[in-house]
Amino acid sequence: MLGLNWGASVAERAAPLPCDELLPDARTRCDRAISVEAPAAVLFRWLCQLRVAPYSYDLLDNLGRRSPRCLTPGLERLEVGQRFMRIFSLDSFAPDDHLTLRAPGVAVTYAVRARADRSRLVARVLFKAPGGRLGDALARRTLAVGDLVMMRKQLLTLKELAEHERASVSRSRRRDPATRAERFRVSRGR
Repeated sequence: MLGLNWGASVAERAAPLPCDELLPDARTRCDRAISVEAPAAVLFRWLCQLRVAPYSYDLLDNLGRRSPRCLTPGLERLEVGQRFMRIFSLDSFAPDDHLTLRAPGVAVTYAVRARADRSRLVARVLFKAPGGRLGDALARRTLAVGDLVMMRKQLLTLKELAEHERASVSRSRRRDPATRAERFRVSRGR
């Protein structure tokens, strides 16, 4: 069905995530995934930014305010119960591994999978709509497509920001005289 998957492999869809335990009887499950050319720690740091903004279509889901394009110091200090994107609360987390968020009838896990100097961001959203089977049928069709549009934009934005952060760090390390001197010593075998 349209909207239930975007970018997630069969293995990623089959893998259990922490949100699965929060809504085990959810009838709507959406999986999304994207590869990111940045280490897991950098990507996870950008996920922590979801505490202050949704990083999707700001006009629609951030009251027209632009989501920050620079890392906000301190947002990486997480505690269960903290608010995320105004409507979610942090249910669980493991640094550089996952964030799991909860709201009434919704559970979401953002999982970071390290791959050498790159990473993979896998997100799963579970919906349990009020109204029994009819509510679930409506949710399955409308929420899945709506979530696909919004979360796709969110994941693409987080990817762009994490990759930019990685490139900025790499450029500053190349310009650092101590780093250049160390690379020279290593290349000369000293």
